[in-house]
Amino acid sequence: MFKRVGWIAAAMAALAVAACQPTAPKGAEGVDAARIAKGEAGNWLTHGRTYEEQRHSPLAQITPASVKDLGLAWSYELRTNRGQSATPIVVDGVMYTTSAWSVVYALDAKTGAEKWVYDPQVDKTVGANACCDVTNRGVAIYQGMVYVGVIDGRLVALDAATGAKKWETVTVDQKQPYTITGAPRAANGLVYIGNGGAEYGVRGYVSAYDAKTGEMKWRFFTTPNPAGPDNAASDSIRDKQLATWDGVGGAWRQSGGGGTVWDAIVYDAAMDQLIIGVGNGSPWNRQVRSPNPGAASNDNWFVSSIVALDAKTGVYKWHYQTTPGDTWDYTATQPIMLATLKIDGQDRQVAMQAPKNGFFYVIDRADGKLISAKPIVAMEPEAATRAKSPMLPISWSTGEIDANGRPVENPSARYEKSLALVHPSSYGAHNWHPMAFNPQTGLVYIPVQDIPQDWTSAPQIPYRQGRWNTGTTHFPLPPAGPQRDGLKNVLTGALLAWDPVNQKEAWRAKLTGPWNGGALSTAGGVVFQGGVDGKFRAFDAKTGAQLWEYDNQAATLSGPVTFEVDGEQYVAVNAGYGSVFFLVAGFAAPTQGNDLNGRLLVFKLGGKAEAPKIAFEPLKTPAPPVIRASARDMAAGEFGYGQFCAVCHGVSVVGGGVIPDLRKSAALQDPARFKAIALDGELSTRGMPGFKDWISPAELEQIRAYVAREAGVQHRAELAANGGAPKQSPTR
Repeated sequence: MFKRVGWIAAAMAALAVAACQPTAPKGAEGVDAARIAKGEAGNWLTHGRTYEEQRHSPLAQITPASVKDLGLAWSYELRTNRGQSATPIVVDGVMYTTSAWSVVYALDAKTGAEKWVYDPQVDKTVGANACCDVTNRGVAIYQGMVYVGVIDGRLVALDAATGAKKWETVTVDQKQPYTITGAPRAANGLVYIGNGGAEYGVRGYVSAYDAKTGEMKWRFFTTPNPAGPDNAASDSIRDKQLATWDGVGGAWRQSGGGGTVWDAIVYDAAMDQLIIGVGNGSPWNRQVRSPNPGAASNDNWFVSSIVALDAKTGVYKWHYQTTPGDTWDYTATQPIMLATLKIDGQDRQVAMQAPKNGFFYVIDRADGKLISAKPIVAMEPEAATRAKSPMLPISWSTGEIDANGRPVENPSARYEKSLALVHPSSYGAHNWHPMAFNPQTGLVYIPVQDIPQDWTSAPQIPYRQGRWNTGTTHFPLPPAGPQRDGLKNVLTGALLAWDPVNQKEAWRAKLTGPWNGGALSTAGGVVFQGGVDGKFRAFDAKTGAQLWEYDNQAATLSGPVTFEVDGEQYVAVNAGYGSVFFLVAGFAAPTQGNDLNGRLLVFKLGGKAEAPKIAFEPLKTPAPPVIRASARDMAAGEFGYGQFCAVCHGVSVVGGGVIPDLRKSAALQDPARFKAIALDGELSTRGMPGFKDWISPAELEQIRAYVAREAGVQHRAELAANGGAPKQSPTR
């Protein structure tokens, strides 16, 4: 009896103590590292749900049997057009997301009611520095604050409850063409952020800032400084880096070498390290960037690499280079996820990535040693039969890994002396679109694609600081008609289920075109993915069978999330036309893009809401002016367009519908107006800068002649298709 009474007394005392302890605050105020690391079924607390970034939710209300009843719960019109790439964050019934131009939104996650909106008021001329659209991949939530990286290089902290700005800091030299499109991460009282701009000539790095004050705590440069130490965390590895770069010549000494950290930043809580994905070199072409084969290896550390840093200090720990000496824009900035896999009977703590180069890598995250790597683009024969439209294999490599853990190159893929047709293209076998890992099935679900690309070295093109620099040239599109349509049909995409332990394909669901959206895995056995064609789909996680489809009426490329409010499971995703695909390669899209605002769509079982219908009528091409130009001038105009205009207005003047198609522009008719816009910056406040520092009036007239020629081809095609004159449409 005495023992029982003592036990009861002790228990009562413990309860009394517990009652006196303050309860953890709900909402964003209570989001800390412990909460993020553990993960919560009903919430989505960080970019990949937990620090492991597996994008797998334990919610299971939506199953292969019930998903047919999924319907729209609510939708919300975002305030910007262009690329919509954000992964929403959900904390205790409040959703935080972003749209193009780094605008932040806080919404009621159950109803879509707007709580607050923060617009950082970006100078639109900054858009000219964004290689791949003015998109934003989302925010970080930490200890009551919302952190967003702004396209112009700022890192801003907002009060999560009100949206009021608490602090902001400029993370880049704003005189240089840096941008930020990636989502920050937060841990250890720090906020981590990288940047982009390698195509324009910048030097990449990742930085850590005090989460409360915005004070920079450390910085790690991903390419070496030939002039001397930077007084940065990267100084300890600088000399070893330098040995892998041409120490005498090469454009990297002007450009900084690139290597920007524009997406993947993963906090490894188990090892208190930050694992980052590093981008391409600047310029792309190594022959221009770092030409001297006498360098120790000319691998160019840490371009196209996965790098681990001490999370508190930024000190280098290890790296693995996915594409040594990259020359094809094979970035390793694609999402990195952490997991514990049983390999050869042992539990291994690993990092997994499918970068642009077409391999899937499994790396020991304790020391960076490669465990295994296999190509994901080439299909096994039985998988090709099931898909009915097999994707092409990688061609830059034999698909093998040598004894040193390096991919074995195909020598003919390097294009120093002659043209090379290479798979994958610079769009990658997998790009930024998030992949997901289901520990129950043991499968990683990857948005994959095959787009071939021709490469020709162009060392004669001068390096232009602040402008697009690749050191390459490419063939224009074939003429409009059967040839161009045939090329479009070659470009394929799929959702791939991949076994990372055995490095083999489980299934592959063929999709409409390449450049499809991010994946979400759920414990209910359903995988969600958006499409470039505007469709949002659900697949059986085990078999790949399509279970459900909804027309979002806009390209759905971002990472979907799932959460729970009042016992109901919801699925949310952003949609909108934009990103580099619709700017550069819109000709290959299965649907015509538009310049209307993006939207956020949220679904639940039994949802009955209806999204507003999008009414969009593509502009007709008016008869172009007659510009007499010699064959030489026309060729120069075509070359100039490719160097300065194609990255935004489309290859071969085929616009993707997101920003003006120059073939349809009224300014094409008037050389003075064309010059005012293109050289003098008349529309700079709308994101179109002036190019007078790079293009002369005579060169611009050559470009106008080339655009007019292509407009004539399109105008005649539209006349033929309509059996007469096309209907008049307003010009933009």
